[in-house]
Amino acid sequence: MNLLKTLATISGMTLISRVLGFVRDILIARIFGAGVQTDAFFVAFRIPNLLRRLFAEGAFSQAFVPILAEYKNRRTSEETRELINHVATLLSIALFLVTLIGVIAAPFIIYVSAPGFAASPDKFDLTVELLQITFPYILFISLVSFAGAILNTHGKFSVPALTPALLNLSFIGCALWLAPLINPPILALAWAVFIGGILQLAFQVPFLMRIKLMPRPRLRSPDTGAWRVLKQMGPAVFGVSISQISLLINTIFASFLITGSVSWLYYADRLMEFPAGLLGVALGTILLPSLSRHYADNSTEEYSRLLDWGLRLTILLTLPAAAALALLATPLIATLFYHGEFSANDVWMTRNALVAYSVGLLGMILIKVLAPGFYARQNIKTPVKIAVLTLVATQLMNLAFIIPLRHAGLALSIGLGACLNAGLLYYKLRSHQIYQPQPGWGIFMAKILVALTTMGSTLWFISGSDASWLTISTIERATRLTWIVVSGAASYFVMLWLLGFRLKNFARRDNT
Repeated sequence: MNLLKTLATISGMTLISRVLGFVRDILIARIFGAGVQTDAFFVAFRIPNLLRRLFAEGAFSQAFVPILAEYKNRRTSEETRELINHVATLLSIALFLVTLIGVIAAPFIIYVSAPGFAASPDKFDLTVELLQITFPYILFISLVSFAGAILNTHGKFSVPALTPALLNLSFIGCALWLAPLINPPILALAWAVFIGGILQLAFQVPFLMRIKLMPRPRLRSPDTGAWRVLKQMGPAVFGVSISQISLLINTIFASFLITGSVSWLYYADRLMEFPAGLLGVALGTILLPSLSRHYADNSTEEYSRLLDWGLRLTILLTLPAAAALALLATPLIATLFYHGEFSANDVWMTRNALVAYSVGLLGMILIKVLAPGFYARQNIKTPVKIAVLTLVATQLMNLAFIIPLRHAGLALSIGLGACLNAGLLYYKLRSHQIYQPQPGWGIFMAKILVALTTMGSTLWFISGSDASWLTISTIERATRLTWIVVSGAASYFVMLWLLGFRLKNFARRDNT
């Protein structure tokens, strides 16, 4: 398997989903703006979305994939199917109970997660109603992630990568056609989450059947693999999803700030998720099964080389993305969201959050590469200790930054916390001699910095003043932004080419 080609495929599928995601956010910004209703929805949606990342993409995937890879490489096909059946049964029961409790306890959950909303009974009640509709999403999407883990371990990466697009299609359809029919219209977005979860699960079922790994109920099993997965899941919640826990705590802080703060953070976070999804999620998806196989085969040298490959790709692609988000914050936000109910003040406030977030983009994506270095070895304790330390540090930064920087201070804390997390993960990988850097890092970084300076200068000179982006038409903004992005990307990659970088230098094959 060509890992670079696989990475491009996953990123391509993810790109489709992200573009649809921007369409969805443009529609939400145009139809609903940034106010009471959107604050209520984003708080309600963030809770099941957080649980998705904690239990599905985060803890569950990191606990399940290494053990599934071990079974795939060392056990029989029947034993592997038995593991899948047992895990699916236990997971489904647990998810059903969590969903039932979440729907019943929605008022308490909102009171804890957004206590500032309690001062406005109408806002509080609306948020509770939205949460009760969206909470079952955790049931559907966790099963989707379970199916995706099976497919990824068997080299079927494109299907799980494309699946999230169905949620965005559900959002778009409900915003356009359901919102005008119900009152309040924001309920349409909650139903979009519910419907999107069902669509994503239904989409993956045929592909599981095709590889003959469609789970069957199996409550009891003589094999202990499923219990090993559950044992690993608990601490892995902290190890992988610390940034999401920080985001939830940020919501608590933001609920006490002026109306719109939650929405400004949401729109900025959505722009941050674009490069994070295209690179970070894609790299993490292909690295974990490959690292798990090398660990199962006791191939320590290949393990280290694979990590080195992931780190170089991350540096190569993330630094220009972070610089572009900071330099083009206003053009991006104005082009995508400055329509309808989304005001000029919303543009400036969202820009402040995006610039603050961009500081930590490298750290956020590095975590996706470094954390699998531990989880593939079924080492949960080290990332957990680092995660707890990072969480404490992030909240201390929240307290320090929220007064002078308001909502932007919350975004800055998340970014700096991610950098701290990544730095500690890297230090531990080196100190445990799990990762040994390959030769040439000094020259590599020097060339990257030259290309980055070239790109930054190009963007600075051709983007113009931020205020000018609010005075031109939508078509002009889109055309101008496209030209600037193409010019900036060209300046970066042409300079890299002149400095000797070639695509073949990053090609890598793996037999996973």
